[in-house]
Amino acid sequence: MRILAGWLLNLLGWKLVGETPQLNKCVLIVAPHTSNWDFIIGILFKINRNVKLNYFGKDSLFRWYNSWFFKFFGGQPVIRHESNNVVKDKVEAFRKNNRFWLALAPEGTREYRRYWRSGFYHIALEANVPIVMIYIDARKHEVGFGPTIKLSGDKGKDLEKIKSFYHDKIGINAEKKSTIQFKE
Repeated sequence: MRILAGWLLNLLGWKLVGETPQLNKCVLIVAPHTSNWDFIIGILFKINRNVKLNYFGKDSLFRWYNSWFFKFFGGQPVIRHESNNVVKDKVEAFRKNNRFWLALAPEGTREYRRYWRSGFYHIALEANVPIVMIYIDARKHEVGFGPTIKLSGDKGKDLEKIKSFYHDKIGINAEKKSTIQFKE
């Protein structure tokens, strides 16, 4: 499967970049998230790198006929417009598991937003786990691992590190790339 996933990415013109971090626990943020293709590229990248992770998907994706597919690849439905103690639940998952990787798209949608959702930040900070930056850059046709950062608790300072990495990454639909800032 790993070879097939790498071959398909290559066939689609994508280059795999970066080394898989040797971590037991982390929050992975994936950006920019501007297209449905991001999921396909991400799953192929995950398979090729043999990475076991969990991720959130909007609940409307998890229908009776396809929820098995998303769950097989680590998907967990979330109702985005309701308060569900998601941060608390995921912090607890980090505490309970010896190995747990949680991947999130901070933009929360494939459309332009004036800000990123901050849940990933709160989960990583409260669980005391690092953030691994994953990127999809359509201009270079690269998908890969970026740097790993340990959060300081200073949102502004931490967000600047994240911005400095993602500032030049271009999504498949470049005009839909969201502004990297948190809602006040």
